[in-house]
Amino acid sequence: MRAKLQSLNRAGFVRSVGVLVGGTAFAQAITVLVLPLLTRLYTPIDFSLLAVFASILAIISVVACFRVEIAIPLPESDADAANLLALALCLSSVVAVMTGFFVWWFSTQIADLVGQPALRFHLWLLPLGVWLASGYAAVQFWATRKKRFGIIAKTRMTQAIGGSGTQVGLGWALFTPLGLLLGQVINSGAGFFGLGRNILREDRAVVRQISWAGMRQMLIRYDRFPKYSTFEAFANSASAQLPVIIIAALSVGPEAGYLMLAMRAMAAPMGLIGGAVSQVYLSRASEEMRSGRLAPFTSQVIGGLAKSGVGPLIFAGIVSPVAFPVIFGVEWLRAGELVAWMTPWFVMQFLASPVSMTLHVTGNQHVALNLQLFGLALRVGAVLLAGYWTPSYVVEVYAISGFIFYTAYLCVVAKLSGIKAYDLYAVVKKGFKAILAWTIAGIIAIGLSKLVSI
Repeated sequence: MRAKLQSLNRAGFVRSVGVLVGGTAFAQAITVLVLPLLTRLYTPIDFSLLAVFASILAIISVVACFRVEIAIPLPESDADAANLLALALCLSSVVAVMTGFFVWWFSTQIADLVGQPALRFHLWLLPLGVWLASGYAAVQFWATRKKRFGIIAKTRMTQAIGGSGTQVGLGWALFTPLGLLLGQVINSGAGFFGLGRNILREDRAVVRQISWAGMRQMLIRYDRFPKYSTFEAFANSASAQLPVIIIAALSVGPEAGYLMLAMRAMAAPMGLIGGAVSQVYLSRASEEMRSGRLAPFTSQVIGGLAKSGVGPLIFAGIVSPVAFPVIFGVEWLRAGELVAWMTPWFVMQFLASPVSMTLHVTGNQHVALNLQLFGLALRVGAVLLAGYWTPSYVVEVYAISGFIFYTAYLCVVAKLSGIKAYDLYAVVKKGFKAILAWTIAGIIAIGLSKLVSI
């Protein structure tokens, strides 16, 4: 009976992943398919502006709810979870309003500081983007708690269609770079309205139990999330996004634009599986920990990621220097070269990020905070030093620092979840054949392209 129950649980996990992967695959396909068109409608300078805007938006929105949202799946009572949701939405609204005031008074100074004077004309989009993105994160965690993976997948598809359609349409109408930035806002959080309507329709009885007293009680009970996870999330986001802003400010030319395209292209295979697995992992991790199966469950997830996603990432890294000029235009060759450098970083991030919630589920928020502070110091410090000593290789140094950080992160997650080194090696080893096949395919593709060019 125990074996049968475990089999049913694994089947439910696979089905849940399948639903999210389907929606995410469609969203990623839309995003990737429009990239060759966007690179011909917008210039690398426009993409540099997008890189800076998206980085600022990511840094603020990820902490706008003070990380209360990630506690939503944890309480046993739906009423407690609903009060956490309301608290998260209130906090995100306050942060969005404060962002609006800050932008109103200091838009010129912000644009000059990041080396993008044209950004000051578009910073009015930032408060809206913060509110939508952070609000979407909160309601998405509620949907994850209720295991409504279908509606999450649907909102991801509508966001991708709306964001990409806006970017293409406004780019075609020569509203540049406004189209890129507005499309980014839509793609980041427009699904907030769809998930919000679903909550009001399906959970009206629970919503009525929301109160100021209940929100205050939940804030006290889960105060470790604002105390530790807010700074952890800020450090995590800043370690990835702040170097992009620094690169844009220090570089001569659209280096940040090339970096943005490289990251967007590599995000497709990562988002296809990694994002879906992360959502479903969070919905199951608490149950697995209570039953004493967190270590094997986490190791199985890591092994599945290694088998399904690492190979495509390596293939993309091998062929990108040849493929990018053909797909996106000759002026984007530099972006293809950056993808090759960034591949080891993204491989380790792909393995570590979906199971990173282990640190929160096991109550190790202080460890997560220290890890992210280490990553922030490592990556920002590496970029600043490279900007001083070897400015022409600053992005390459950024890529290497990302690989070092996520390798350390995966090791810590494995240790705290109770996974032994041999067990982790055994599950990852199962994906070796698939990884080798993708690597050989990439080498063959490069060889064929050289033969054709000759």
